[in-house]
Amino acid sequence: MNFTRENALDLLKKHNKDEGHIKHALAVEASMKFFAEKMGGDVEKWGMAGLLHDIDWEEMQETPERHTIEGARWLSEEGYPEDIVRAVLSHGWGICSDVQPENDMEKVLFTVDELTGLVMTAALVRPSRSVQDLEVKSVKKKWKDKAFAKGVDRELIVKGAEMIPMPLDTVIEWVILAMRRIEPELGLGSAAGA
Repeated sequence: MNFTRENALDLLKKHNKDEGHIKHALAVEASMKFFAEKMGGDVEKWGMAGLLHDIDWEEMQETPERHTIEGARWLSEEGYPEDIVRAVLSHGWGICSDVQPENDMEKVLFTVDELTGLVMTAALVRPSRSVQDLEVKSVKKKWKDKAFAKGVDRELIVKGAEMIPMPLDTVIEWVILAMRRIEPELGLGSAAGA
C-alpha cells in the first residue's frame, strides 16, 4: 500500500465525520511535524502518527477503554508500519492503554495531543481568534485556570514534557508555532470570522 498523507487523511475521514475531530488531528499532525523537524525525526512518519492517532475516537466514544486499541488494529489491518501503530497505542498510556511511550515520536505524541486542545481553545477566546498573536504566557495564564478547557489533562502534558525531556514552555511554544502554519485549516484567525 502507498502510505501517503492523502490516503491517511481519507482513512481518518472514513472513521471520523466531526469537523472538530478532523481539526484536532490536523493540529496534532502539524505539531508532530514541527517537533520532528526540531528533533531530527522522520517528519512524514511523525506527521502521519499525529494525523491518525485518534482514528477510532468517534466510533469508540461509547467504549472509551477501547480507544487506541481499535485504531491500532485498524491501522495494522491496513498495513501501516508497526512504529505508527505503536505510537497510536502509546498516546493513550495510563488512560486506555498500558503501552508506555518509549521513543521520541511516541513521547511527543503523548505530550502534544492534549496540549493542542488547550492552545486551540486559548486562541478561540482571543479577540483575533488566532494563534498568530498567541504567546506562551497567554497559554500559561489559561493553564492555571482549571475551569478553562477543563477536559485538558494538564498533568499528562507535564508528564509528557518531562519524558521528552523538554521545558514545558518550549513544548507550548512549539505547538503554537506549528499551529500557526496551518491556522486556516484549523478554522482560526480570519477563517474563524475574526
